[in-house]
Amino acid sequence: MSLSARIKALDEGRGIQYLLDAAYAVLQNPIAMFDTPYSLKAYTDVASDDPLWIELITTGTFSMETQQFFASERFTEAVANADRLAILKSPKLSYDRISCGIFNGEGIWVSNLVVVASNKPFGDEDPEAIEALAEKMSRVASNDVFYYTYGRSFHQSIIRDLLDGVIQDPVLYAPRVQILYDDFDDYLYVAVVDVPQSDNHQRALEQFCSLLTSAYPSFKFAVYATYIVMIMSSKLRFFDEKLFFDIPSNPFKLNNLFVGISSSFENLYTLREHYDKAVAALIEGKASDSSQRVFHSE
Repeated sequence: MSLSARIKALDEGRGIQYLLDAAYAVLQNPIAMFDTPYSLKAYTDVASDDPLWIELITTGTFSMETQQFFASERFTEAVANADRLAILKSPKLSYDRISCGIFNGEGIWVSNLVVVASNKPFGDEDPEAIEALAEKMSRVASNDVFYYTYGRSFHQSIIRDLLDGVIQDPVLYAPRVQILYDDFDDYLYVAVVDVPQSDNHQRALEQFCSLLTSAYPSFKFAVYATYIVMIMSSKLRFFDEKLFFDIPSNPFKLNNLFVGISSSFENLYTLREHYDKAVAALIEGKASDSSQRVFHSE
């Protein structure tokens, strides 16, 4: 039986840790799962003399120095742009490794799977088998409430880091920012939603953000400062402002919400600039004409 067939035969109903341990018996190399900010989620408890494996297992993450090494070797870019898997090789690595993405039920990239060839070199069958393992783990994640909510909260954390200037280097942070581009084409817009003040404004923001997330699952959302932030793509054919925001049943009118929308842009690293434009449009618009609900940046 091929390696891939043996992986496909594993019982995914027994969870991620079982899959990793059972796959180790098939692949005979250490396997780890970590999220895009490099926080360790699960791993095979086996010995390896690979320095990067030891760092990940002992500290639960990779240092900034190691992340910069990944970027300089173009590993970060390779993983971010891989359709299925990335084979990572370098004279500076002790061992080759193969990386695959793990996706939840909404197709959000929630983790990375990595196999390190420290026990034996990769053979011709390994890439297909590792890909099959990643697909199994994605199916487990798709039925897991944790990975569903984690995917949404991960969008929020990326948006906040972009707005706060934590994420600035396109090379170093490519996988994280790439997640926000998923399912988006053409131009982007950022909108800020103004929620009426209440005794517990933070709770109101979270509640309305949840409402809008359910109403518009194609958008990416975050609560930031005193606003709800929405990132939208012009590929959405209904993104005609009058039709989209002014229909009687839309949640903005029904809940007395005001919206400021930026001009279009393509580079998410300019998100703060366009967020500021959306906020300015909202503030100026409300001050000049409160009969409208949607205000556009010039």
